[in-house]
Amino acid sequence: MTDQEVSIRPYQRQDRPAAMSLADRLCIGVAPWRAPDAVREAVTGWVRGSLDGAGSDDRAVIVADVAGQLVGLVTVGERRHFTGEVDAYVGELIVAAEAERRGVGTRLMAAAEEWGRRRGLRHLTLETGSANRIARAFYASLGYRDEDVRLTKDIAT
Repeated sequence: MTDQEVSIRPYQRQDRPAAMSLADRLCIGVAPWRAPDAVREAVTGWVRGSLDGAGSDDRAVIVADVAGQLVGLVTVGERRHFTGEVDAYVGELIVAAEAERRGVGTRLMAAAEEWGRRRGLRHLTLETGSANRIARAFYASLGYRDEDVRLTKDIAT
């Protein structure tokens, strides 16, 4: 797959089945103490909700397409930071396994950043699991820095 073959474009309704089939990719790198079925249900719900909201004034779904096959997507919207500033916020970035490490994620993130810039926003934020080392290294390579940390302790035993 070459850079010229990848088309970055807005999500269309007919993309829905292919977009939903990518949801399981968000299960990678989740903390091992989380129930896999609950994780799968949650990520599927996130993607479904993002696709349902596509086309709203304050959010977008952008897809990567190769020869008519959807190979990735990014969802971006507005989110208020606790300081009151409104940021662009990536809800989901998903790249199909066969398209990994081929620039698809980088191009989708560039499109999300451009979406935020066009809206006059200063920051693009996102969240990923601390156990997801591959995603964290990818975001760091694009210039993203740690801002918040969530800590968890097992208190059931």
